[in-house]
Amino acid sequence: MRQDLAMQSSGPLSLYESLRRTPGRWVFLLIAAPFLLRLWFVGSGQLGLVQDEAQYWDWTRHMQLTYYSKGPLIAWIIGACTAVFGNTELGVRMGSMLGSAVFPGLVWLLVGKLWKRPVLAVLAVFILTISPLFQALGILMTTDNPFVVCWTLAMLALYAASTTDDDGCDRGLWPFALLALTYGVGILAKYTMLGFAGLAVMYGLVLQRQGGLPARFWPRLILALGLGACLGFLPTLIWNMQNGFVGYKHVLHLIGVSGEGSMTMFRISRVPEYLGAQVGFALPWWFWFMLVAGWRAAWQCWKPSATQPNNPSALTLPQAALLAVFFWPMTLFFFAWSFHAKVLANWNTVSFVAGALLCGAEVERLLLSGVSRRGWFWLKTGAWASLGFMLFLHLQQLLPIPPSLNPAHRLKGWDDLGRHMANVAATRFADPSRVFFMSDVYDITAELAFYVPGQPQAYCLWWDGRRMNQYDLWGGPKDKLGWDAVLVLRGDASGVPPVAPEMFDRVAGPYRYVATFRGEPVRPFYYYLCTGYNGYWPRRDTGAF
Repeated sequence: MRQDLAMQSSGPLSLYESLRRTPGRWVFLLIAAPFLLRLWFVGSGQLGLVQDEAQYWDWTRHMQLTYYSKGPLIAWIIGACTAVFGNTELGVRMGSMLGSAVFPGLVWLLVGKLWKRPVLAVLAVFILTISPLFQALGILMTTDNPFVVCWTLAMLALYAASTTDDDGCDRGLWPFALLALTYGVGILAKYTMLGFAGLAVMYGLVLQRQGGLPARFWPRLILALGLGACLGFLPTLIWNMQNGFVGYKHVLHLIGVSGEGSMTMFRISRVPEYLGAQVGFALPWWFWFMLVAGWRAAWQCWKPSATQPNNPSALTLPQAALLAVFFWPMTLFFFAWSFHAKVLANWNTVSFVAGALLCGAEVERLLLSGVSRRGWFWLKTGAWASLGFMLFLHLQQLLPIPPSLNPAHRLKGWDDLGRHMANVAATRFADPSRVFFMSDVYDITAELAFYVPGQPQAYCLWWDGRRMNQYDLWGGPKDKLGWDAVLVLRGDASGVPPVAPEMFDRVAGPYRYVATFRGEPVRPFYYYLCTGYNGYWPRRDTGAF
């Protein structure tokens, strides 16, 4: 017994006291150290731009109100960063690194300042820092990064709007103004932000059921959400009206509401993959804590008497309601939808914001309420294992891992491909200055645009009824009559696209090239040498979105 008490004083409680004394220092360390690690990772060139990143960068050369598959915010951020840091991998990814430094800072403001729970804030920031999901978002410049920042800031604004200050006074209009702004900007990042409105109403209803809402909350909330929707949705609406609503059709097709995917209402084959990805995003032990704390928060909302007012680790009703509402509905909806259509693993990203806070709340409860020697051992083991996994992800290129066992290996080699195709253009054609590059898929097209020296405009050839993409809306090389071209296809391509001979005087090939990364083979490609472009560019005429 004495040994257990000694362990408690020198173990969990000691850690809790350390976090309580200097929470700001811990949060700064948890923000600064990963930022520097990411900066080194990107600067060391361990992972070139993945396909979507290259495509988003290419969008910056054609600024629009929105784009075929995503809102315009991602292009605006990349454009701003590359204007400062150049059209480099660092320039493209600087927005993701800065966003991942801002994001935990917002968690600190919400939990450490508004909730006045600094220890919980540190624990939540730690969970976010070591989560594989948010590690990836800190490096890859995808729409999820600004989307998560907007979502978190909107959660902060919603909580401030629904509660009073320390003197019991209404906080005024600023939370609603902030909510309108972040809601609108979030829609410009990703259409999923539209779901925030429903969750905000659900959260208000939970508090109203317990009589815990300030006066004039509802009219202000509806006005803020309406203004935010106009701010974020109007640009996409105008663009879609000008382009046959292809963006909306793409989203409906992607989620299985239209197209072939809508024909099958129930399928289980894709559910295990989706569940495995969700557990992997958080790591299994932290994901379990999210579920346990999420259940406790939901029960507290249903039966507020379950709250233990004398327990310093207990959540207040507004805190429990915010976390339960912003964790469970999204998590359960996408899980249920995975039985109907393929649900991409990152669609549920924002539920992990509330999930990390729930996980931190469960860890704080264990630290304060007492945990057995075995439980303390496993808690420490999980924390150290998470840190080790984070370092492994950032240092894997320096470790002797066989390429066949490295899942990131297949994402590499684009810079080598770009250099080789430029060399092909320079040595196999009479006039290298009159050669353009193209592929039949958007990902190779985007990578060629970024990695071919000089970053020329690349084109995406349509044939065989493939799904539409942004390049189809831009069309082909209108000013390159008489030019030559290099057509690059995947390594498993069945042959030259049948439309290519109709476009050029002569098509020679195929030629095989295996792209490499630091001397190791990565993936094969086939390319064709096309001479004498006659001006014909096939138009997409299918309904595949």
